[in-house]
Amino acid sequence: MSNEDQYGGGYGDVGGTGQTRTRLPETPADPYGTPRRTPRASRSLVTVVGVVVLLIAAIAFANQSGSGPETPSAEARPSTAPTQPTGTRPVDGKNAGIPTGFAHDEQGAQSAASNYAVALGSDGMFSAARRHAIVDAVADEGARTKLQAGFDADYSAALLSQIGLTKDGLAPAGATFVSRTVPVGTKVKSFASGTASVDVWCIGMFGLTGEKSTRPVTSGWFTISMTLKWNGSDWKVVETTQKDGPTPVTGDNPVSTSDDIGKAVTEFGGFTYAR
Repeated sequence: MSNEDQYGGGYGDVGGTGQTRTRLPETPADPYGTPRRTPRASRSLVTVVGVVVLLIAAIAFANQSGSGPETPSAEARPSTAPTQPTGTRPVDGKNAGIPTGFAHDEQGAQSAASNYAVALGSDGMFSAARRHAIVDAVADEGARTKLQAGFDADYSAALLSQIGLTKDGLAPAGATFVSRTVPVGTKVKSFASGTASVDVWCIGMFGLTGEKSTRPVTSGWFTISMTLKWNGSDWKVVETTQKDGPTPVTGDNPVSTSDDIGKAVTEFGGFTYAR
């Protein structure tokens, strides 16, 4: 989650040593007479005065700095950085298996965009029936028809055949189809009471497991940009686009077998994502 919105400042030097030296005129030395000596009582007086002045200065400086540190309220909440979670549960309900009912604020918009990115990047988008249910659940009413038509065109029969799926968007026997999107962070580009523009940085997995697969499961990094609209009770998608990156350097992890990937995808479930 830059917070560009985000979440030091330097402070100038306050005060200093505050030391001042007073140089008294010297009496010309008499090479033949007895040297004059300042009485010790005067030195003691100067020392006492100096201590008092320093004490007064210290008190004045303390008063300028405030009465002292305030004890933080038990209800005070620390500020959060862009990629740190708030710890606030985003929603309790779901619609078609997709979290719904997000808060009417920036955090709610970011949480909604993250969860909608997961749904729109799932394997369910390759099945017409499941795709329509997903789009119905996340789309704004005024944009639903346009979004449905656009996604239907994207997930065409030709694409399914190219990937190696059946016409119903299913994997062939003995294989597992993998299409999973995992949000890494979010960024609010603009926000108003009725609309929000949110970027979701993601890593995704896509491909078919199996020895005969011509498209093995690979990972990729991309950013999904969403325009959301508040419909009175929830954030809904008006428009969505995607671009590649930012992409980090690939690590030295050994590549897992096709069977390991297939098992992991079926055994490890997803999450409800919160800002």
